[in-house]
Amino acid sequence: MNIFTNNAVLIRAAAATALECDFPVVEISQIAEQESWRKEINRPIYHIHKWWATRLGSVFRGITLGALSQPGADIWAQFYKVHDLAGKVVLDPFMGSGTTLGEAVKLGAKAIGCDINPVSTFLVRQAFTPVSETKLRAAFERLERDVAPEIRRYYQTRDPQTGELIPVLYYFWVKTVTTPEGEVIPLLSRYVFAQDAYPKRKPRAQIVCPSCWGVLEDRYDATDLRCQRCNHQFNPQQGPAAGQYVTTKDGLRYRIKELLPEDGTPPAHRMYAMMALRADGSKVYLPVRDEDLALYEEAQGRLAGEALPLPRTKVRPGHNTDQARGYNYTQWRDFFNARQLLCLGLLLREILGLEDEAVQEQMLCLFSSTLEFNNLFCSFKGEGTGAVRHMFSNHILKPERAPLENSVWGTEKSSGTFSTLFESRLLRAKRYLDEPFEIALEHDHNGNRTGSRKTVASHPVRARRVETWADLDAAEHGLLILNGDSSRLSVPAGTVDAVVTDPPYFDFVHYSELSDFFFAWLSPVLRDRYPWMAREDSSDQGEVQHKDPRVFARQLAAVFSESCRVLKDEGVLAFSFHHSRAEGWAAIYEAVSTAGLQVVATHVVHAELRSASPKSAAKEPISVDAILVCRKKSSVMRPRLGEANVYDCVRASASRLEHAGIKLSAADHFVIGAAYMMILGSIEGLSPEQVQARIDEVKVGLARPIAAGEPADDVLQPISEVAR
Repeated sequence: MNIFTNNAVLIRAAAATALECDFPVVEISQIAEQESWRKEINRPIYHIHKWWATRLGSVFRGITLGALSQPGADIWAQFYKVHDLAGKVVLDPFMGSGTTLGEAVKLGAKAIGCDINPVSTFLVRQAFTPVSETKLRAAFERLERDVAPEIRRYYQTRDPQTGELIPVLYYFWVKTVTTPEGEVIPLLSRYVFAQDAYPKRKPRAQIVCPSCWGVLEDRYDATDLRCQRCNHQFNPQQGPAAGQYVTTKDGLRYRIKELLPEDGTPPAHRMYAMMALRADGSKVYLPVRDEDLALYEEAQGRLAGEALPLPRTKVRPGHNTDQARGYNYTQWRDFFNARQLLCLGLLLREILGLEDEAVQEQMLCLFSSTLEFNNLFCSFKGEGTGAVRHMFSNHILKPERAPLENSVWGTEKSSGTFSTLFESRLLRAKRYLDEPFEIALEHDHNGNRTGSRKTVASHPVRARRVETWADLDAAEHGLLILNGDSSRLSVPAGTVDAVVTDPPYFDFVHYSELSDFFFAWLSPVLRDRYPWMAREDSSDQGEVQHKDPRVFARQLAAVFSESCRVLKDEGVLAFSFHHSRAEGWAAIYEAVSTAGLQVVATHVVHAELRSASPKSAAKEPISVDAILVCRKKSSVMRPRLGEANVYDCVRASASRLEHAGIKLSAADHFVIGAAYMMILGSIEGLSPEQVQARIDEVKVGLARPIAAGEPADDVLQPISEVAR
């Protein structure tokens, strides 16, 4: 139900789509929350490769279905039905991971996706390229035969019990700095380096001795320990690093950045422990010994003598990269140690030898995806969970003081390696094309939720990928994936039925600064194949990304204006948005208004798992999105609004969601209120400055808590006192 249900009455006489009238916010939010727990499993096609702020497929299925349905259609009643909306065209000018495209083609519509970022274009092309599992397995088996043994050779150690060589799953490293007195200090805040994700339940932990670097086993919270190997007594909870400082054995205190290498190279590292896999399948923690160090040195030596396709580009300055650059990570190859560069280079070289271009590009996509879990910015999450914390757990590239080196090719017990991601990401995405499914909740006879199941609600995705609008126009079902500035689309005016998108986040998160990490590897091997890969980095002057709200508004307005040009007069432009500050909402309002659009309806739905990093770090995390539904101003009759209480409307909407078991924060309440003000601003013709002031007032006025059992319908009633 629209959070401002009777708000839809304002324009219902002129409504052209179901999305303007109503939306099943509770039902969609419930399945969206379920989807968000394991997005890579529940919508694998959008997680074939890393992208940022990937939206939930179930939400966008509902939006797209509503945008292509007639007024009065019951979106929820149609949600699990198989559709064939042949002839309908949906555009996403900020394609990202391809969520809108996937949901549109699953409904039988044609889809156009455009993104200015070449990494986005590449990954979406791979996601929707149908390649048989037989061909992919044959290519994988060839790589496993020809290059995997070389890689595995560098990830093995000798079992001290049997003397046999066994595979290493992970190597534990730590950054070190050297003081003016010559003392080498590891940047460890504590000497406990591995523990269970739920340590109170399973207190066993691995601890490194600061004297002999032996590996000990004790409780995760031990405070007094004597090393069995060297008899050194120490407190495992007190390492030499604390915050931005280190303390020497003599008690001297230094700022870490003051001790970085003067030659401009990244900090030194020490490999001190590993997790290996015994023949019986058990995992064992071992200290690093001379044979292990010799193996790494051998990898270093071989790297120097090999001609491998490795990244050669610099890390450009930016909000998301400056912290890494501050630790002398100035080249993208600096993000990997010598063994990683060698093994990744060997693997990439072998992939480039695959003759079938479609299969080769699928493997290139998988290779690029593997990079996220195989670099010096990864860390150990703990036992009892996926072991590897990937490098993008923070939106900035934050140097990891205690990196975890993964084993690149991997074993059945590995996490985030080429072989495991082949099964969990690539093949899972290809199978989804053949059998796209939705998540459906199950309830007992009392209406209590008992679980969830997968249900097929779409034909297999067989939309043919085309290269031009003419080809798309001629096809019954097609998919046009473009790279370029979405303010200049090669699409005729008035040909698109609906625009459904998720615009970039207004603030400091610049996707291209992060995607450069992948681009540095992909561009050298694809630049001769695709013109959009033949550039210095993945940025473009046409990017919609800026910390200044007015600049951001102008950038976004250019794309929305072009979307308005290609949109049919009766079509809607719908997009998801949330922000914690009024200036962010005002920027969106300005962009919409400048583009000749007007917000005519809004729906608030669950957007993301609340505990997902880095959201969990926020005091009041936002877990909802406002779906803002816009029409061309020329096609909307200007209504007159009756008496309404915005605070009561917000509380009623929040109450409806919370009574359905969806927890909301104070920041979520603000999102609902800000979304409502977008409609009121459009109705009253307010300026962006006035809207910002009104939204700031709403933030202050939402202090009153929701009254338990507050009757939503009664609270919403005043809004129905409207005349056109």
